[in-house]
Amino acid sequence: MPALSPSFANQLLIALPTLADPNFARTVALICQHDDDGAMGVVVNRASDYTLGEVLQQMDIGSDDPALLERRVLAGGPVHPERGFVIHDGDRAWDSSLAVADGLYVTTSRDILEAIARGEGPEHATVALGCAGWGAGQLEYELTENSWLTAPARHEILFSLPLDQRWQAAAGEIGVDLMRMAGHVGHA
Repeated sequence: MPALSPSFANQLLIALPTLADPNFARTVALICQHDDDGAMGVVVNRASDYTLGEVLQQMDIGSDDPALLERRVLAGGPVHPERGFVIHDGDRAWDSSLAVADGLYVTTSRDILEAIARGEGPEHATVALGCAGWGAGQLEYELTENSWLTAPARHEILFSLPLDQRWQAAAGEIGVDLMRMAGHVGHA
């Protein structure tokens, strides 16, 4: 069977205003993996109800960095909401990392959180609880139904831009102003 073309890995998936699913309305997700079996991504612009300090405490990991402990953990999606996903840069190997692109990874193992808590983690890291998943062909179908836009992943959007600016900024990467788009779709 031929490989899927194109792969949306290392792309930002941007919800259009017409997307009514409350799990994904006005979200931006980094597509971490995409192949013939489906896709997996992590929402990068929706805060969870938890701080990193609360997550670390649940895992019996201590840290002396008050700013780190107050950092908001993201709600990465409705799949596996109890599981942590760390999107990060760098070149260090962790126990369970998936390369999204050169220098960009998603890691699900405890060792990266322990290193972050000690101040020895990657320079840039975004921690999320949960992820998003699409079955084989589902993401492609949703794209044809005008639910999503795609744009290249950009470091600033993933790591430094305030959460409330990421949705519009991601669309702006491809010249789209989401505030000027209609909140409904029509078919001629």
